[in-house]
Amino acid sequence: MNKILKPILALLLIVGGVFLITQREIAWGIICILLSSIPILLYFRNEFILLAFWKMRNQDMEAAKMWLSKITNPDKQLIKKQLGYYNFMLGLTEAQNNLTKSETHMRKALDHGLSFAHDRAMAKMNLAAGAMTRGRKQEAQKLLADAKAEDKQNMLTDQIKIFEEQLKKMNMGRNMQNPHMRKRGKYF
Repeated sequence: MNKILKPILALLLIVGGVFLITQREIAWGIICILLSSIPILLYFRNEFILLAFWKMRNQDMEAAKMWLSKITNPDKQLIKKQLGYYNFMLGLTEAQNNLTKSETHMRKALDHGLSFAHDRAMAKMNLAAGAMTRGRKQEAQKLLADAKAEDKQNMLTDQIKIFEEQLKKMNMGRNMQNPHMRKRGKYF
């Protein structure tokens, strides 16, 4: 549903409720006014995003992706914060299959804004993973340091430590030789 239709529907329900109260249908008027809270709530929390969050919490990424695909035109259906979480969840669902798509969605999510620090830390950690797979060690280290700073509740400390260990093992140069190998001379 378009984001403009939800407040209009809420306003119509409130006006209808007030009209019913003035016509001495007090119970139906109160019910209409209470029902107007649903479109107001769904204006700030999109129903498809809520369902996708619920499916992600149950580790059902395919169902979450299916609910996110129901949002056909995100710019018209979602407000700015919802766009951030829409892209964040698309990035998480794509992380298993296509890391480049996941990286673009995470960048969009950070541009639109995420409310919670641990969500920003998760997005930066995913961006660091993408930079690490492409061989950009310095960018990955910077993003990982940002993720560590954002993780104030220490929810991602184990994953960050794993990434730091992987970054230490990562070779930067394409022609780097094993430092433990003996140097070979010209004739032996």
